[in-house]
Parts: sequence; C-alpha cells; structure tokens
Amino acid sequence: MNALNSFDTWQLVALAASIGWASGLRLYAVLFIVGGAGYLGWVDLPGGLNVLAHPYVLAASGFMCFVEFFADKIPAVDSLWDLVHTLVRIPAGAALTARVFGDSSSAAMMAAAILGGTLAASSHFAKAGGRAVINTSPEPFSNWAASFGEELAVGTVLWLAFTHPLAALVVVAILTAAMIWLIPRVWRMIRRIVDRVLTWFSHVPHSEG
Repeated sequence: MNALNSFDTWQLVALAASIGWASGLRLYAVLFIVGGAGYLGWVDLPGGLNVLAHPYVLAASGFMCFVEFFADKIPAVDSLWDLVHTLVRIPAGAALTARVFGDSSSAAMMAAAILGGTLAASSHFAKAGGRAVINTSPEPFSNWAASFGEELAVGTVLWLAFTHPLAALVVVAILTAAMIWLIPRVWRMIRRIVDRVLTWFSHVPHSEG
C-alpha cells in the first residue's frame, strides 16, 4: 500500500522529523522502538520502515539498544561512544527519514534525508557536547539523570509522532531551536575545560633524567 494513502502528510512529516531528531540521541532505541511497535501491530509503519519490524533487524537493534543503554551510563565510555557515533547517527538519521517517504517521489525522499540529517546532527552534537561537560563531574548521578532524560525524550517524541503529529512537530522544533542555541555555549565550556587542563599540565614539574 502506498504510504500516502494510509498516512496523513503531516504525520509523515512529523514522523520523519521525530525519527531524525531522536536518532541523534538514541539511534538504536529509535530502530528498536519503531520496529517493535510495528511488529506488535501497535502502529502502522510507512512502507519504507517496515524492514525495521523484521525479526533479524529487531534482534540486532535490540542488542545494540541494550549495549547503548549501559554504555551511556558510564561517563568515559559515553563520551567515547558519542565520538564514534558521530559517523553513525547523522547518516542513519538521514537514511531513516528518507525511508519514511520511501513510497513517495525521489524529491520527497531527498528533502526528508536533508531534514533528518540536519536534525540528527543538531541533537547529536548538543548531546555529545553537553554530556562531555557533565562527564567531567566526579559523581555519576548527573550523568545518569541526563541519560534517562534523553531516553524519556526519545520515547515521548516518537509516541507523539504516531498519536499527535502536529504536537510532535512543535516539540521537535522547540527542542531543535534550544539545542542550536546550546551547542556553541557547550563547546565554549568544553574549550575552557581543555584549556584549564592543558594549563595545569604545563605547570606540572617535569623530572630531569
């Protein structure tokens, strides 16, 4: 069935935007939640996303979701995980949003890919930068709070995309604007932290051989 016959256009746009944004935070959770909801019949999926409901894909995304859940709670591992996934989340977000319009024209798919990649990039860099600052704290609770907050945000946005598309668009727009505002401030904080560390090392006395 053509996706445009079973989905309102705004729902497709909202789903694409939500998946793109959420992929920048929790790519594997997006794959597993969307695929699992489709597999269980809780939601109808556009034709291009039906592959996410295949048992093999669910097994792979579920395993990676499990790994990421714990990796994200360990500060040093989380920062390394974010660094590596800079090369994964953004193109994956673009690809997934394009597949939302998989039954539509090539132009619609390309526009969706641009939208999804941009949203995934904004959420990823805001997350990676913010967590890099939080991870400098010696206590683990702020890291855990941020991690659970991100997981709650992803689940809420995906739920809204299927049940209240226009509300999802508004929420994603607000969150994206906030993240774009936050990114340069976070990275300035990171730069100050790095400068302080380098200054400290420069004043450490070196033993002469």
